[in-house]
Amino acid sequence: MNNRIRELRLGLDITQDELARRVGVRRETIVFLEKNKYNPSLRLAYDISRVFGMTIEEVFIFDEHETS
Repeated sequence: MNNRIRELRLGLDITQDELARRVGVRRETIVFLEKNKYNPSLRLAYDISRVFGMTIEEVFIFDEHETS
């Protein structure tokens, strides 16, 4: 699963620390998400999407052809 977190975060001019604080996780979690090394829980995906005023589908890109 890919995502647009870094792009959207920079568009709002907020740091990884600020985004992490807003959604209640550690900065490292945001780092791993931005590097596509971690798939968020549904709750975290929802909370991140709300920060950006978007739907989960607009922030997280699911590639149905991608294998795990």
